[in-house]
Amino acid sequence: MVDSGVQPPTASSMKQINNLLVKESYSLKLYPASVSELSAMIGHARKESFPECAPFAAAPGDGEARGFFKKSHTCGSLYAKCGCNNDSSAFPLVQTYSNPSPEPPPSPPKRGSTPVIASVYPKLDAKRLSNPEINNTSSKHHKNNNSKTVIKANVYLNHPEITFPIPVELPKEAGTQSVPNLAKSLPTCIDHAEIKKSNLDYHKYNALAYECSASKDEEAKKFLSDFGIFGPMGNGVTTVLRRSSRNSIDGDVIQQIRKNSKNLVDAKRRNSSAQEEHEYLKTVVARLKKELAEQDVKYGALQSELFETRKDLTCKESEVIKLQREIHKLKSVLQQTTSFNQDGDILTSLQEKHAMANRVPQSQQSLNSSCILKKQGVSAESSDSTGQASDITLTKHDKDFRSKQLIKDAIMDNNFLQNLDTSQVREIVDCMYLREFPTGTYVIREGEAGAHLFVSAEGDFEVMKEDKVLGRMGPGKAFGELAILYNCTRTASIRVVVDSKVWVLDRKVFQQIMVRTGLQRLQDNINFLRSVPLLQNLSNEVLAKIADVLEVEFYPAGVYIIRQGANGDTFFIISSGSVKVTQRKPESMEDEDEIRVLQRGDYFGEQALLKEDCRTANIIAMHPGVECLTLDRESFKQLIGDLSEIKEKDYGDDQRLNRQINTHLEKQEYDYINLDDLEVIATLGIGGFGRVELVQYTSDKSLTFALKCLKKQHIVDTQQQDHVFSERNIMMSCRNKFICRMYRTFKDSKYVYMLLEGCLGGEVWTILRDRGCFDEDTTKFITGCVLEAFEYLHSRGIIYRDLKPENLLLDRNGYVKLVDFGFSKRLGYSSKTWTFCGTPEYVAPETILNKGHDRSVDYWALGILMHELLTGNPPFTASDPMKTYNLILKGIDMIDFAKHHIGRSAQSLIKKLCRDSPSERLGYQKGGIQDIKKHKWFQGFDWDGLITQTLPSPIKQTVRGPCDTTNFDCFGKDNDIPPDELSNWDLEF
Repeated sequence: MVDSGVQPPTASSMKQINNLLVKESYSLKLYPASVSELSAMIGHARKESFPECAPFAAAPGDGEARGFFKKSHTCGSLYAKCGCNNDSSAFPLVQTYSNPSPEPPPSPPKRGSTPVIASVYPKLDAKRLSNPEINNTSSKHHKNNNSKTVIKANVYLNHPEITFPIPVELPKEAGTQSVPNLAKSLPTCIDHAEIKKSNLDYHKYNALAYECSASKDEEAKKFLSDFGIFGPMGNGVTTVLRRSSRNSIDGDVIQQIRKNSKNLVDAKRRNSSAQEEHEYLKTVVARLKKELAEQDVKYGALQSELFETRKDLTCKESEVIKLQREIHKLKSVLQQTTSFNQDGDILTSLQEKHAMANRVPQSQQSLNSSCILKKQGVSAESSDSTGQASDITLTKHDKDFRSKQLIKDAIMDNNFLQNLDTSQVREIVDCMYLREFPTGTYVIREGEAGAHLFVSAEGDFEVMKEDKVLGRMGPGKAFGELAILYNCTRTASIRVVVDSKVWVLDRKVFQQIMVRTGLQRLQDNINFLRSVPLLQNLSNEVLAKIADVLEVEFYPAGVYIIRQGANGDTFFIISSGSVKVTQRKPESMEDEDEIRVLQRGDYFGEQALLKEDCRTANIIAMHPGVECLTLDRESFKQLIGDLSEIKEKDYGDDQRLNRQINTHLEKQEYDYINLDDLEVIATLGIGGFGRVELVQYTSDKSLTFALKCLKKQHIVDTQQQDHVFSERNIMMSCRNKFICRMYRTFKDSKYVYMLLEGCLGGEVWTILRDRGCFDEDTTKFITGCVLEAFEYLHSRGIIYRDLKPENLLLDRNGYVKLVDFGFSKRLGYSSKTWTFCGTPEYVAPETILNKGHDRSVDYWALGILMHELLTGNPPFTASDPMKTYNLILKGIDMIDFAKHHIGRSAQSLIKKLCRDSPSERLGYQKGGIQDIKKHKWFQGFDWDGLITQTLPSPIKQTVRGPCDTTNFDCFGKDNDIPPDELSNWDLEF
């Protein structure tokens, strides 16, 4: 166990230790309880034995005691028998040094070499080595060299490095005593110089010192870790090493130890690298999040820019379409001018750039640079008659057959006049009178007001414009036809070249002819209907509506109007001519028996109005032919309904009459305001008869109104007194959200004034002009507002007759209100009027032809308004009004909707509103305005929100205050001061 070269410790020293052990109750558990004590002991032994030994000049002799510490084995153990096969032949156990050298600084330990013990070891987070166990299996008594009785305790460590017993000297007298646990520390009274002289005692000292350094636990762990014994797997020695240490320790064990150490270093490096990578990734993630947020901001900005670009593109496309339309119109004008020069149609110049007489030209009305001018309304004198057709007396002039034929041919050659009925043409021919003009005189003079229709009878005439001769014409030409519709200004001159004769018709006579023929036709139709037993008990109102549905059909002689056995749904009334009724014989399919002959006023097929009828006889037209008024069951049901319904239906005439009376009894608002209390702020607009000023109440600056100023002299010159009074009475009685309110009226010697509600959102026409056109949602909103106003007016027997964007104003909430009731009129539910009035592009065919009209003209105008809102232009436009009227008479089916990109449902509604026959128009039939609201185009529209005005307006304008006029065009000051008018026609104002 102990090298022979090492002197044993002295007896006194060993006795001192043994006595200490006995006194400290050294027993079976006498090996240290922690690895830190072992490491402290090894470090202490190293410090005392190796670094501080005296230098030798030469190697000591054989008899000289060797007190140097042994060199550690390859495994790192300091003990002689560690099982690593490092015998003394290869490496002597005692190493002597002749030349002492200072102790080198601490460095990382190497496997198989003695580590240099540092004074302070850094703390390591290594697993604490489990406490070794000391097994004491037997005790034997033997004698040492000093012949002292000792007890040899077979004590060994449960450790691959220490597998041999360590003898302990105990006094014999202490053997019979119980051996308690050893003390945990070595007393300072032990003589260390004596103990270190013996290797065996050194082992004992080691065992004791192993328990002495409990306070240096952390330093011991660091030392053992650096020494290669203590590692991440407990004691740092693998299970393979433990199993093989009892046999042999070879190079594989060393490689395993180095591999474990390398793995430990790699693990630390990987942990450090993983932590660094984690921090780096955190930084990368934060940077990427920041970049993502920046990209989101850029994406949002690009999206907004894209939206604005698309919006601008849409506007540009609208502008392109608008300019294309203007180019198309200019090309049309150019083509017409070329055609005029080539074909000699010089008479069209008489209607170009038309205007009503005594009206300010449009070019002088607005300071705006826009080339688009407002459409001007026109009106003839009131020509309505409340009596019968027989009450109208016409003055007829005799003329020969040649003259009558010349006049008739000229009328039928005129594009407008050829649309008149045969009876109307006949009346015109009879009522024209002859006038003679000498050479050099003017039949028509440019700039003068016109009121006559002319047909050249004899002579030669020059057409002049601005003192330039445009061409010449001879007999048989009708000209000046626009003047018989309304009071207009001539735009060209007709000068007589040689003495000539001209047939003349006054406008007033023409209007009387239209009224008389219209009333006569209506009365005849009602009388025909009343002669039918099925219809004779119906009211005049219902019969008048049925008369509107009647169509005139002519059948030549010999034609079968009805065949026996056929199914039919048409009712016939004979207006002229006669028919015969025949029936087949039962035994023959060819022979027919004549039953009777029907004359003017008779009817047949009345059962077709109730159900589909199987004809029981033949109806054959007789010579020279027969003219019938026809009514089919489907049209009858759409306009009137079933006969069982209309017999009991109450149309509310009494209630309307009472409502008309009660409206005049309502108290006026702002009756305390006088004309002198108003101060003019700005001009809002200029109309045909005056101006509209924004005025402020001087006593309350928050109160502003629109003051409509009409020139009295101009009203008298154009004979519009009845229209002005009608406007006043109707607007004063209206109380509706979609109609502009009128509060009061004033007058002085020059003007009559109407104090109106101020609608400062601007005109729909101005917005339409700036945008070019509206989308369908905006058009639906505007049309819906107009429909609500029409429903209110029509339920009170009022027709509007002047619908157009120029007469639609916006309030501060963006809702549309009807203004300018100058052409409106109160009618009965089934009454008609014959006065020509309205805007040329919006007038209905029956107005142009003077057939009499009613509220159905408002539904026609509604279809025209829809077209203009969707496209920017009305469907019927031309260079002069007569061409416009001719286009209107051709019908809505001539309009190409495809080039304007109007949707199918919108096309359908426009076509149903603009039917040539008033009885076929949507809104005029039995369903009324509800038929329009139920149309597919209005599907999903919020009518309740519109009525309550909770539906957001798509065209709301900014109104900054009661005096804000930024939504209106700028107009110059009116320097034209009219003369005084003192005829007192305005006494009720």
